[in-house]
Amino acid sequence: MFHVEISAGYRHARVFNLSREDVMAKVVQPWLENRIIEAGEREWEPSESKLRVLEGPRMENSDLSFGQGWANAERSCEDVTRAIVEAAPPPTLPDAFVIETDRPETLTAEIVDGHDGRPVHWSDAQRWIDGRDPEIAAV
Repeated sequence: MFHVEISAGYRHARVFNLSREDVMAKVVQPWLENRIIEAGEREWEPSESKLRVLEGPRMENSDLSFGQGWANAERSCEDVTRAIVEAAPPPTLPDAFVIETDRPETLTAEIVDGHDGRPVHWSDAQRWIDGRDPEIAAV
């Protein structure tokens, strides 16, 4: 089982008894993608927080009582923060961004103003999108 602590300053949130799948999907992937993580009735910004992941036995109610859950987890578990973050797949880039506007022509003109925008064939655009060419900012 995995036990997670996210902290910033004096505030912290602790979550106990997560499966590997849950810790990866709900904590590690969002952390690596710098997305907001909800824990302990708060939202945590990864760039402003610290993450700790422990792995070990399941924490039973008696282990968690009287606010002793994290201390008990630290005594009986191994800190695997670095290992689990390094084992995670690299962050995925979004496939697309959506910008909603009432005036698409004006917005497009503002975006390309001062840049070398040019019309291209759809096959070239697909190649740039699929290849995620780092020289291309938008298609």
